[in-house]
Amino acid sequence: MKIVTKLLPVCFTLGLFNLAGCGGSGGGDSAGGDGSVAPSWTVNVFEQETQFKNLCQTVRTGTDPFTNSSYPDRQGSTLHENHWLRSWSNNTYLWYNEIVDVNPVNYSDTQSYFDILRTEQLSPSGQLKDKFHFTYPYEQWQQLTQSGISAGYGAEWAIIQSSPPRRILVAFTEPNTPATQANLSRGAEILFIDGVDVVNAGDQASVDVLNAALFPSDTGESHEFIYQAVGEATNQTVTLMSAEITSSPVQNVSTVDTASGKVGYMMFTTHIATAEAQLVDAFNQLESENVTDLVLDLRYNGGGLLAIASQVGYMIAGNAATNNKTFDDIVFNDKHTSTNPVTGNALQPTPFYSETLGFSVDSGQPLPSLDLERVFILSTDNTCSASEAIINGLRGIDVEVVLIGSTTCGKPYGFYPTDNCGTTYFTVQFRGENDKGFGDYSDGFSPANTADTVGEVVTGCSVADDYLHDLGDPEEDQFKAALDYMVSEACPTPTAKGVRIQSNINKQSAGLEVRDNRIQTMLMNSRIINR
Repeated sequence: MKIVTKLLPVCFTLGLFNLAGCGGSGGGDSAGGDGSVAPSWTVNVFEQETQFKNLCQTVRTGTDPFTNSSYPDRQGSTLHENHWLRSWSNNTYLWYNEIVDVNPVNYSDTQSYFDILRTEQLSPSGQLKDKFHFTYPYEQWQQLTQSGISAGYGAEWAIIQSSPPRRILVAFTEPNTPATQANLSRGAEILFIDGVDVVNAGDQASVDVLNAALFPSDTGESHEFIYQAVGEATNQTVTLMSAEITSSPVQNVSTVDTASGKVGYMMFTTHIATAEAQLVDAFNQLESENVTDLVLDLRYNGGGLLAIASQVGYMIAGNAATNNKTFDDIVFNDKHTSTNPVTGNALQPTPFYSETLGFSVDSGQPLPSLDLERVFILSTDNTCSASEAIINGLRGIDVEVVLIGSTTCGKPYGFYPTDNCGTTYFTVQFRGENDKGFGDYSDGFSPANTADTVGEVVTGCSVADDYLHDLGDPEEDQFKAALDYMVSEACPTPTAKGVRIQSNINKQSAGLEVRDNRIQTMLMNSRIINR
């Protein structure tokens, strides 16, 4: 999954959103519906995407294990796949009129062509407006979203500094994984990997070793890590073997007794299908303990299924506050103002779901609820998309959100994962708006006392991530700030913006590529809606 800015391989003159091409075949696309005829191209003339759908360079045969039906592939070519990408993007991409229309024949692979099918426009703060354009192999994506399984150690790395002098810490670990079995825990600093100096190595060969070990591409890989645990003066050595890691989205559910009542805490890391059952159990536990406040830790939650986010909103606010209210109203491009271009159904807003939806619990069961008028949310710039939808959705029904941490990532956008010829494509297709019609937070939500605020301002406190304490520890800086605010409504002195945990956006700095193959990577910055 890459975000790549390339020089276009054809000559053109670009106006605001218009392209004057230097060529073209005349007469528009010619699909060759059976794949026997090579499609042709005319600038800004588009055939229906269905003319090219499932015409593949490499045809899969047999039965799709995820659908129990035959693969839909027919013999075609890479050019057919590129023309499908072009027409599909022109039809469904939120900013379709900001794509420069380049002849697909100039690209010999679909990934390179897909990379340019996005806007280059900037947000108000000067960031790329579309930071969320990526692909994933179909079967791996299905496995990830349905089970939360990926190859790794069960450790989420915090890349504090990616270039020398580097600093890499453990942000958190998944239970019952190689990382926890080796007693690797939050805050541990990685010093050497397979003999390479993590802090100082700058040559490409060393960087390749670091990347290969930090982000194993398959199970059964063994790598040696030398690290220093929090509070320890001596280094420790451990050999980790990569394995299939099952994500546990809800962790550290607990309560704290305070002078104002019992406060609930939970860490929620990703909106995947298996989260539904864990969230129901967590809210049932907190409801039974009669909590009067909730601290929802979303600092490492990059998004996922919007319906799960809606359920979380309901379980926080309850029926009285959410009844007949919109959690998230999806808005497509101006070609699709009344009909969903993906499903063909009439556009309808996402409500606050009050029942289980069958993701990992039998559908139709009433959800528990805390009936709270405010919620404390812990955040970093990895709090993204579906997580931000929780913030925005609750604010839309006047539930007070107190944001403790740093500015969120800024993704009021989402997509329907779309499969073609063995690849699942993710392109921004809609924007989400709350019950008040607000959805303009492309630069994120910022706690009110954040220095140099660029995002939408929310009540709360700027507090950096604290790696010296365990998540859920009342003395951990963000959690402590939330507990103190409940009493005093005052913030500690603002701290620097929290560091970014690796995301689906590949980055390079002095040769170190920050990448990740965990489930969190695929869902990072993603707001996903099932068809």
